[in-house]
Amino acid sequence: MTRIRVGIQIQQQHGTYQQIRKAWQAVEAAGADTLFNWDHFFPLSGDLDGTHLDNWTLLANMAEATERVEFGCLVAAIGYRNPNLLADMSRTLDVISNGRFILGIGSGWNVRDYTEYGYDLGTAASRLKDLDAGMPVIRERLSKLNPLPVRNPMPILIGGGGEKVTLRIVAQHATIWNGQGAPETLGRKSRILDDWCAKVGRDPKEIERSVQLWGPSMDRLDDYLAEGITHFIGASGGPDYDLTDLHRLIEFRDRKNAELA
Repeated sequence: MTRIRVGIQIQQQHGTYQQIRKAWQAVEAAGADTLFNWDHFFPLSGDLDGTHLDNWTLLANMAEATERVEFGCLVAAIGYRNPNLLADMSRTLDVISNGRFILGIGSGWNVRDYTEYGYDLGTAASRLKDLDAGMPVIRERLSKLNPLPVRNPMPILIGGGGEKVTLRIVAQHATIWNGQGAPETLGRKSRILDDWCAKVGRDPKEIERSVQLWGPSMDRLDDYLAEGITHFIGASGGPDYDLTDLHRLIEFRDRKNAELA
């Protein structure tokens, strides 16, 4: 079985930059494998007009504030940026961090982000169409940039669980798939992803299976593992940035990986 990895999403909502940066460094010091933020322009809970900072600007600072942990966005919305530009931004972050960047991407969904920032919301189908069209552009641009990414090819995480389109895009382009839901749901979708891999000629073992966890789902880690999920990602928002769930995930990772050794 693939060795287990764990991480956390440090959400920009309700925190100052100093609090966010301190949380990143605490995540790395704790021994996490991965560290993420999110691609929203406003808080999603609490005071919806509370403090919030930009995703991609913070990622550059995350690259400088950490030394070991792999990092990225869970996940960037394809419709907010030109795919060629997105590839260049990602390559630059990879170079700054000496090869620790994960390009996390999805089709987007939050209505307020689109409407208040002047993006065309479209439909769920049209946003998936944009993701489908954008992924080959991103990968081609990554192959042309000078300098190339330190990790070449760069890890690509795609978030979402649509069985007819999203998982096919994952099979074609991703090295990490991130889903949400109960273990049984993700296990079924993971097997559908395997089927898509067979259809597009991809080895399913090349795609790491990850889940974002919070609340009661944290009590089902063994169930997720039994379904083939091996990358566990918690979540924490400001201003306190509680890392209790991360420490729990690290203990689980270390215990299970020791059993696999």
